[in-house]
Amino acid sequence: MKSRRTFIKKIGKASALSTLALSLPAPIFSQRRQKKITMVKPKVIGIIGAENSHSIHFGKMFNVDKAFPGFEVKYIWGEKDEFAQKTKEKGAIPIIVKDQKEMMGKIDALIVDHRRGDMHLEAATPFVKAGVPTFIDKPFCFSSEAAKKFLKMARAVGTPVTSYSSIAHSFATDDMRKQVAEIKDINQITCYGKADLNSIYGGIYFYGVHMVEPLIYLFDEKVVSARINKNEKDNLNSTASLVFENGMMATLIITSKKYGWQTFIETDEGIVELKSRVEKVEPDKTYTDMVKMFESGVEPRSHESIIHGVAVLEALYNSSNSGKWETVMA
Repeated sequence: MKSRRTFIKKIGKASALSTLALSLPAPIFSQRRQKKITMVKPKVIGIIGAENSHSIHFGKMFNVDKAFPGFEVKYIWGEKDEFAQKTKEKGAIPIIVKDQKEMMGKIDALIVDHRRGDMHLEAATPFVKAGVPTFIDKPFCFSSEAAKKFLKMARAVGTPVTSYSSIAHSFATDDMRKQVAEIKDINQITCYGKADLNSIYGGIYFYGVHMVEPLIYLFDEKVVSARINKNEKDNLNSTASLVFENGMMATLIITSKKYGWQTFIETDEGIVELKSRVEKVEPDKTYTDMVKMFESGVEPRSHESIIHGVAVLEALYNSSNSGKWETVMA
């Protein structure tokens, strides 16, 4: 009797197992039998620079919010130990490296994020030479010649590199560009935005990039000359002027009381503010295009555009010292 019950019990288990096998896709059932499930490892990102709050944002976006499930920020290098520790904790980044080169061979992509743009290219160079796709936060650097030399090297070794202002490289600016394409004979442009000619992080380079680069994105004409018009009593209330190749002019109103950017254009109907018609989404184009480049190697912005943006800021910086019109060299 006992043997008969045992036989029936075995038959029941076999039947249940057969039913499960038929109900599951073959590959899954095979994996269950072998007790092996293939897991795709996320691609690893390293960050150089922890003084900026941007590094914390990158950590949260990838590691906490899981905005891009196939990627994780695993390493952070900071200018000071306290910067690195703060970013590690707030950005949920597991490993602090004392030497940037400790990340070599361990990362699939790099973000360089110093507050001073003149530190970016030196930090990025060994990784770009090693073939690591690299995003360089704004501003790219302080010299158009240095930008040309670096990007020429990146092209020669075949490593994708990009850099841009988050204000310029956004779905909102894309929409405003479409609006500009439908308007004829724009004569004057006025931009309001935060900047500080006395900033220890590079003067006009630091926040001025958020006024200059949107103009490069919105209009196809190159800027040929630039000038800073200083208010000698208070540099925070100064302005800047840009002249485009086609004669169009832009006035940049440097604001100090409120963080934000606005752009107005002169049309046949009067002065019109350019406003995006699309709802803000997260993650924005700033981040989706960066990750696409990490995955595909396709750069979302031309090297020529990056160099030109640096050259305009360079001319403005030179003008803030000379008090004269300066030629944009690229």
